[in-house]
Amino acid sequence: MTSPYVLEMKDGGFDFENCFRNAHLQSSGAETTKLKAMKTGTTIAGMIFKDGVVLGADTRATSGEVIADKNCSKIHFIAPNIYCCGAGTAADTQRTTDMLRSNLTLQSLSMGRSPRLVMACRILQDFLFRHKGQISAMLLLGGVDVTGPHIFTVGPYGSVNKAPFATMGSGDLPALSVFEDRYKPNMTEEEAKKMVRDAITAGIMNDLGSGSNVDLCVIKLGGVDYIRPHETSNYKCQRVGKYRYDKGTTAILNEQITKLPLDMVQERVQQMETS
Repeated sequence: MTSPYVLEMKDGGFDFENCFRNAHLQSSGAETTKLKAMKTGTTIAGMIFKDGVVLGADTRATSGEVIADKNCSKIHFIAPNIYCCGAGTAADTQRTTDMLRSNLTLQSLSMGRSPRLVMACRILQDFLFRHKGQISAMLLLGGVDVTGPHIFTVGPYGSVNKAPFATMGSGDLPALSVFEDRYKPNMTEEEAKKMVRDAITAGIMNDLGSGSNVDLCVIKLGGVDYIRPHETSNYKCQRVGKYRYDKGTTAILNEQITKLPLDMVQERVQQMETS
């Protein structure tokens, strides 16, 4: 029988005890206990081209209305032939991709061959569906295996979609419009890199949660080219106003000077060493 007075150490992994606390607070009906969701901002995209896959992401990390990091990495290494872009809560995406990378590494050592994209997608799908959306992670898997190049999107509830191009995050709609307008099968690597760059830039320019630089990752059978950064931000504001004001700009309505009486309590002179 477990004693209530013994402190038990929890196992590692995700902990959802705060969900029960939040439900209890909200059921009380008090105005001061209403919880607000934290909005996150990201633009991630990927597409299949003639020889492989190109993944792209912005580098802005936000905490509410505050930019927490201007140059964070949102393209995570999973396997030598698989990379994953993450949108949502940074801690959740990092922890989830770490779990996926560990599982695929064990699978590769056991089977003696490179993992397949569908295997990675199934692991993520089962894991996120089991937690019923409590993990805020929207993931875009891309890579090349023995069956060719693939792009998968996995939602926080375990939904999966496979397409030749995909976007996720708060800036997904502007980025998706670039693909729907210009995508065509069997594009060259340079054309694909330019299109993904333009898609991420569209998300940066039309979404306040996305910004800073553009990172690209090109995955082919011959290897991976992780370009960080591929393009730095060119949208820096220039000061056009004058922030130093001349004396007398603000009128002084009243002035009062009070002299404080001071007494010398102690005075000590210390010689400075020059040698």
